[in-house]
Amino acid sequence: MPLHQYDYLFAIGTIFAGLDAWNIGANDVANSWATSVASQSVTYIQAMVLASIMEFAGSVGVGARVADTIRTKVVDTSLFADDPEMLLLGMVCAVVASSLYLTMATRIGLPVSTTHSIMGGVIGMGVAAVGADGVQWVGKGSGTGVINSGVVQVFMAWIIAPCMAAAFASIIFLITKFGVMLRKNPVWKAFFYVPVYFGIAASLLTMLLVWKGGSIKITMSDSALIGVIVAVGFGWALLMCVTLMPWLYRVVICDDWELRWYHIPLGLLLLRRGTPPALPREDTPAESDEGAAVKEQLDTKKATENGDVEAAASGTGETTAYNSSPLANFRKPHKSLIGPKPEGKWHNGAVLFWYLKYAVLHGVDQDVVNLEGQKSTLAGGVKEIHSHAARYDTRAEYMYSFLQVMTAATASFTHGANDIANAIGPYATVYEIWKEGVLPKTGKAEVPTWILVYGGAMLCLGVWTYGYNIMRNLGNRLTLQSPSRGFSMELGSAITVILATRLKLPVSTTQCITGATVGVGLCSGTWRTVNWRMVGWIYAGWIITLPMTGIISGCLMGIIINAPRWD
Repeated sequence: MPLHQYDYLFAIGTIFAGLDAWNIGANDVANSWATSVASQSVTYIQAMVLASIMEFAGSVGVGARVADTIRTKVVDTSLFADDPEMLLLGMVCAVVASSLYLTMATRIGLPVSTTHSIMGGVIGMGVAAVGADGVQWVGKGSGTGVINSGVVQVFMAWIIAPCMAAAFASIIFLITKFGVMLRKNPVWKAFFYVPVYFGIAASLLTMLLVWKGGSIKITMSDSALIGVIVAVGFGWALLMCVTLMPWLYRVVICDDWELRWYHIPLGLLLLRRGTPPALPREDTPAESDEGAAVKEQLDTKKATENGDVEAAASGTGETTAYNSSPLANFRKPHKSLIGPKPEGKWHNGAVLFWYLKYAVLHGVDQDVVNLEGQKSTLAGGVKEIHSHAARYDTRAEYMYSFLQVMTAATASFTHGANDIANAIGPYATVYEIWKEGVLPKTGKAEVPTWILVYGGAMLCLGVWTYGYNIMRNLGNRLTLQSPSRGFSMELGSAITVILATRLKLPVSTTQCITGATVGVGLCSGTWRTVNWRMVGWIYAGWIITLPMTGIISGCLMGIIINAPRWD
């Protein structure tokens, strides 16, 4: 029977579960899209639209229909069999602690693991309610079973996730670097490699969807599954060869500036187009800005500012020529969606409309790329760090932007399918205990569709309103981004998730993409291409997440259950 005496707990749980999902959108979704926006393969608003679609589809379409009562399996729920109301209270405290901590972390631009955040909340309430003996500190069984559950998985994730992702991303980028970017004619080499990469990426991402795709279970034999994975990869590569590659040939090789993205489906028919007209003078792109300065340019500028005329005249460092074709600056300047505030009193129609646009669009009307270059204690000398990284042919880089968008979109879909459970898993437990008055059967709680929709909607709202705080820190502030680098990072991160899923190893998407970013940054040949101050800041966030949420949750639980009562 429903526990209507605890309606207030259900209401509080509903509010803070929504806040938790909002924070997952604001904090975690940046993991999938930060590199794409930083390399300017997509604009920030394009990334937010794609992220919202893919995250919501993943959350509602293949999101977990059945969630573990305690998703991280760190507290023995049988200890609450005689007092299910205590577990209801504990899950509310856990969600409150997780959401409050994530709000703080997102506000200061700290990328953290939302999985570890809710885990800390559950551990804290478990210690307060049933004592430390009721918490599973180490996993059961042998082999990987020892580290794939329990509290120890958090500590292992600090090492496993970033190191594996860095290794895979580095291998992919080094193949790209020496096989394409440093070759005599990188554009034509890219025409050979890109379809192959599309096929490999499609196969790998099919594995990710099959093995980590929420509640949809594939009942195929291993041989049939391998056949499907290979077929998907081959079919996708073939589709790209007859659609995207002819379009890229016309745009990149023939400088056909009249073509737009919606011409891609014309495929092979585009090869019949004649010579494109000359590019109008007013459409000629501007030269690269200061943010793209190579080492020599930056050193010369510093020398001039310091009055060192001789050094300014000679210049030092490596030089890299940028292509002067229409694609040399495919990165377009930011255009405000809100615009300047009109003059007039606050109740004026134009002013009210501006306030409405500000309220709705402020979160996505952000120049994330330029925000990355703002001076701050954490950002340090971003331009100095970028100056140590080599630049590659812009035409070849442009061809990797489509691969980057593909990997980011799929990673976003699988994130919505899986990580939404961090918010709705505990809330589903709260709902079922409140509705039935008993513990969920077999230790698991059914997740109604309306909870999935609620969680998915709040996640998308978080993406739109506050995601830019994390986006700017996981992009160019860590290392120089470009489409080829970003694609390597995202695919390396995806491979890590795939492998960890099969081996049942604990990894976090935040830790994977951070490790992949550092790995690719080091492939430039020097440690100076990575902002180690920002890496330390992010790593510190991982370490404090579990104890912080545990303390908040434990204190809330302890105060409530030990508070004086008057009958």
